[in-house]
Amino acid sequence: MPDSEKIARLFTLIPYISLSSPGRERESLAVGGQAVMEGVMMRNGDNLSIAIRRPQGNIVVRNRPWFCITKNPLFKRPYFRGFPLLLETMINGIKALNISAELAVEAEGEELKPWQLMLTLGSALLFAVALFVVLPHLLTIALAFFHISGEVEGFSFQLWDGLIKFGIFLLYLCAISRIKEINRVFQYHGAEHKAISAYESGVTPVTPAAAAGQSRLHPRCGTTFLLFVLSIAILLHILTVPTLLFFWIPDGPVQKHAVVIILKLLLMLPISALAYEAIRFAAKLGDSPLGRGLRAPGLLLQTLTTREPDGRQLEVALVALKEALKADEDSGETGVETLEYTILEP
Repeated sequence: MPDSEKIARLFTLIPYISLSSPGRERESLAVGGQAVMEGVMMRNGDNLSIAIRRPQGNIVVRNRPWFCITKNPLFKRPYFRGFPLLLETMINGIKALNISAELAVEAEGEELKPWQLMLTLGSALLFAVALFVVLPHLLTIALAFFHISGEVEGFSFQLWDGLIKFGIFLLYLCAISRIKEINRVFQYHGAEHKAISAYESGVTPVTPAAAAGQSRLHPRCGTTFLLFVLSIAILLHILTVPTLLFFWIPDGPVQKHAVVIILKLLLMLPISALAYEAIRFAAKLGDSPLGRGLRAPGLLLQTLTTREPDGRQLEVALVALKEALKADEDSGETGVETLEYTILEP
């Protein structure tokens, strides 16, 4: 596989996914998707479909069951489902990226073994922790040294830490958007959003032309989810870190900062849970002023992670959508109009 494609696969571990519900609470929340290499993955309940356009122009599809770790009823309850669903989404996303990369270049590759999957997931998580937890904290320490931010016990330190996180996140998105392969992924990201929006709008049949008329921005996008994560993280860090250090200050500055970083890592569980509920709440508010206000920052951020797709990319997204929906339709009729494509063996 070319090195550029390996780089693209690494960076697309960011969850560019329209989050779907772990249950069937609302039909409009049943479908989610993700951009992959030269294609789109769609999820509908327990069904996962990956559609890829190969170099010679034909579209191929591989259908798989959705790998689920949220079958326990507890993980379907509000505030308990966010973090398990995030892990579940990342695991399935990594699998889909691996499959798409092999299909896109028509290479015969083995599916990731469990240890390889865990190594990839662990590497992605370590990369995210280093970039968005450890690095901002270290940079804020440097600001404190120059008396720009306060000490770690104060609110000012946590506020600067959060602002630096935002800055790193924006720089990260701007940097990867310069990679040619990532721009292609961003186009398929836009195609995925347009296909889902056309389906959720109720238009029948869902055609490439109908999807093209939809916005490339979607309120349940993983980019919006990350923005909620960053915002909630600032608030919780401001509340919890000074409180902890008020009652207990470890001996020595190194131990103190190490404890704070560990606390921030532990807080990722409630942060991701609250962020998931927030993004669902904002989606359910519809076009109310509050709903538009909550969604606006995330939609603005999506202008960096999506690009306008062409007609051929929309066709791929609709094929993935059609296959994901077919398992729920006895007749096989989904209301999605697509071109011919080939279904590969699982």
